[in-house]
Amino acid sequence: MGMAVAGSAVAKPTLSEADFEKAKQVYFEQCAGCHGVLRKGATGKGLEPADTREKGQKRLEKIITWGTEGGMNNFDNILSKDEIKLLATYIQMDVPEPPEMSLAQMKKHWKVHVKPEDYPTKPLHGRNWENFFVVIERDVGKVAVIDGDTKEVLTHIPTGYAVHVIKALEHSTVEKAEYPGRFWYTQGRDGKMTKIDLWQKPENMLVAENKIAYDARDVAVSGDGKYVIGGGYWPPHFVISDAKTMEPLKVVSTRGINVDGDYVEESRVAAIYTTPNAPTWLVAAKELGQIWQVDYTDIDNLRIEQINTSKFLHDGFFDPTGRYFQIAANASNQMVVVDSKERKLEAIIDVDKLPHPGPGANWIDSKCGPVGGTTHLGVGKVTVWGNDPAGHPDQAWKTCYTVNTDGPGVFIRTHPKSKYVWADQTKHPEPEVQQSVKVIDKKTRKVVKTLRPTTKEGQATVHMEFNADGSEVWVSVWNLSDSKKANGEIVIYDANTLEEKDRIKGLYAPTGKFNVHNRTEHVT
Repeated sequence: MGMAVAGSAVAKPTLSEADFEKAKQVYFEQCAGCHGVLRKGATGKGLEPADTREKGQKRLEKIITWGTEGGMNNFDNILSKDEIKLLATYIQMDVPEPPEMSLAQMKKHWKVHVKPEDYPTKPLHGRNWENFFVVIERDVGKVAVIDGDTKEVLTHIPTGYAVHVIKALEHSTVEKAEYPGRFWYTQGRDGKMTKIDLWQKPENMLVAENKIAYDARDVAVSGDGKYVIGGGYWPPHFVISDAKTMEPLKVVSTRGINVDGDYVEESRVAAIYTTPNAPTWLVAAKELGQIWQVDYTDIDNLRIEQINTSKFLHDGFFDPTGRYFQIAANASNQMVVVDSKERKLEAIIDVDKLPHPGPGANWIDSKCGPVGGTTHLGVGKVTVWGNDPAGHPDQAWKTCYTVNTDGPGVFIRTHPKSKYVWADQTKHPEPEVQQSVKVIDKKTRKVVKTLRPTTKEGQATVHMEFNADGSEVWVSVWNLSDSKKANGEIVIYDANTLEEKDRIKGLYAPTGKFNVHNRTEHVT
């Protein structure tokens, strides 16, 4: 394999050109999201050569293989032993200089598959498209569209590698746009963005695509439906495109000075959300510890307000009023609250290790009133805080209660019609825990049931989503060890009885699922 093992802190391992390129790709796909392209660290620790060489080859291989209690998952079911060896060597080598990407380069990747003037004026399939689920098929670079009424898989749409987020035009209180929920935009970790039209026949649902970065994470649509914005991990920037045609229009760098006064070269865009009550996007500059509130009414003269918060911003969700944005500063072990009306920091809530709410959850607590909650990547716990400063000022932005689970989780979900809050435990290395989800009673604040959708080796349970009327909960069985085979599943539970109702088979590494009605109506 052409590698030289590090024997001391000053030793410099080498790889053949072919092995180096292979290891670089594995790092990009599996590690860069947490540790950074420049390996400076964020959610995960820094992996700069001076530190990794000191640990040495064998210890690094063990860490990659088995994970850590601090929230890094095990890769023994994801990577081969040879890939783990290559990766352990690669991260001891000097960091290669990553390339930039210009607007002209982006436009070379821009493709229109169906012209906007040829879009249908009504759904062509006669189905209840507002109860469709758009499902990430992570490792094959596809998105499945599933009919939530009939449970049929309608199509597998080619998208970018390892799609991180899919979003649609959502209802806004300040702007009106046609057909919220019809068009969906995916953002792959390879920077590829695609546009999906749910009114088309399944074979024609992919209507346009572009590429806004080499490594990317999030996407959002302006409230008027005119623009779509994508956020880059590398290069660190955001890109505004025409939402109809997907033509890239404007690039804005997010490099800058962080909240500590230090210049940051790799300030990645971790999350982007459309503000329900204003013509703006909230752009999370992860390493800067800033939320940028971007007014899109005049993209030639962007108005950007930089709101200092806390590092390292990752993902979040709005409170039920749409005014307050609640986002994890996960490596700071905090939840940050931004007031999108006043465009300023509202509060910082200290929570436990590495909060990660995903799309989040809001519900009503009998003592604290309206609350929000998060799981944590670094500890088995759900933290719940008050989020109603108008009606419950004494409880607002303070921890209301916590619930211990068996292991670290990635997602928490609920529905206004549900008695329960669901939390996964995907980040725990033990299969029994990793494959189970916790169901928490909103009234008693206690775990009432542990559900294990799979017991198969090499599989994990991840991400929950309710159907439109809140009667079902869909849970993904992620086939980690053979994720490019169509043996992943979605297990459907009755939201009230918690009994299994159905299984949707034939999926490729299903992870995140997005119900059209819930996401366009801001149902958390």
